[in-house]
Amino acid sequence: MSRSQWGSRLGFILAAAGSAIGLGAIWKFPYVAATNGGGAFLFIYLLICLTVGLALMLGEMALGRAANSNAVGSFRQLGGRAWPWVGFTGVLVCFLIYSFYSVVGGWTIAYIGKSLSGSILTSDAKVLGDTFNGFIADPVQPLIYHGLFAGLTLAVVLGGVQKGIENLSKFLMPALFVLMLVLIVRGLTLPGAMDGLLYFLTPDFGKVTGTMLVDAMGLAFFSLSLGMGVMITYGSYVGRDTPLLGSSLWVIALTVMTCFLAGLMVLPAVFAFGFDPSAGPGLTFITMPAVFAQMAGGQLFAVLFFCLLLVAALTSSVSLLEVVVSAVMDEFKLPRRRAALLVSAGVFLLGIPASLSLGIWREYTVFGKGVFDLLDYITSNLLMPLGEVLLAVFVGWRVWPVVQGELAPGGHNPLWLRAMRGFCRYLAPVLILGILVHNL
Repeated sequence: MSRSQWGSRLGFILAAAGSAIGLGAIWKFPYVAATNGGGAFLFIYLLICLTVGLALMLGEMALGRAANSNAVGSFRQLGGRAWPWVGFTGVLVCFLIYSFYSVVGGWTIAYIGKSLSGSILTSDAKVLGDTFNGFIADPVQPLIYHGLFAGLTLAVVLGGVQKGIENLSKFLMPALFVLMLVLIVRGLTLPGAMDGLLYFLTPDFGKVTGTMLVDAMGLAFFSLSLGMGVMITYGSYVGRDTPLLGSSLWVIALTVMTCFLAGLMVLPAVFAFGFDPSAGPGLTFITMPAVFAQMAGGQLFAVLFFCLLLVAALTSSVSLLEVVVSAVMDEFKLPRRRAALLVSAGVFLLGIPASLSLGIWREYTVFGKGVFDLLDYITSNLLMPLGEVLLAVFVGWRVWPVVQGELAPGGHNPLWLRAMRGFCRYLAPVLILGILVHNL
């Protein structure tokens, strides 16, 4: 069975960038950057993305294209019997993340409806907090929206690489940027918005600490979808004539730009109305509706904001599902439709206890964490850093000649490629092990 390919380089870049740009870029990056030195954090985050982040992304894409296989198959073909479990770990991470990510994606659909009805357009933070907490604790409603979101993601993946993922990315990624620009322009015109802008952009190098560096590295690796097999899978659909270095730089540029625009979109508006910029998840579902309630035309901007969140959620969830589906298709020789349906059913079922753990099953915990928080902790704090370390070692030590052949055919060894090898062999494992130890 011949492997699918992207129809164009632009489609590949937008799909890969869409994978990296998710819900976290909208609420997490502005908050983390603003509370960790503003412009100083931005500089360090960008530096990490363009060095170690670029090296790992190039490594993943090169592995996928060289093996022309999924994450598990790529490690098996290129590394032998001792390595497939590393690819399996990445596939497992995608499955686990998608199970609770789909629950949150469902919340965005619900809040589009609440924005349209006007039920969340109040500046009373207590009312908004009660509304949000009551909604996620409900045993039925979040599951319905979880199913709707999983169904939307499934529909895209069923369409295949070109007709599904690539076509969606070509439409949704420009739509994402247009929606962000509209909201940025509106936010910057509010009285007091410049305070938020200065808070976000002014560098405060006094806040540069070891913890801040760990936060910047963790956010950089997570925001670039590294250590999950996503870029290996997407790389396996890339034609031989597509330059991976230029494509990777475009993906990183689009990801960083989205995080930066998210800060411009959220923080000026939050400051304009005197809300707390460090509200974390509440910034999305509690603080922002209160902001919109005080704006002229606030209902329209609330609808646009939650539509934007849905777009960001979809572009990421599609990549998470595709990694697992691709592995199931290749490893078990199943057609795409059957593989996608089976995986989606499993994701939906695991999402049920994740959702209920925020409500009626809240008292049931493991190591003090409910199912939702446990899945988040295991994937983000343990499995992803472990996968990134092993990926760096695999690229830098085990299969470097293969990677070099993919990135610089003809035996060339330019300076940037030598630097990449050093990053993968030495710097990346040390830095990521530091994150892993810190998270423990």
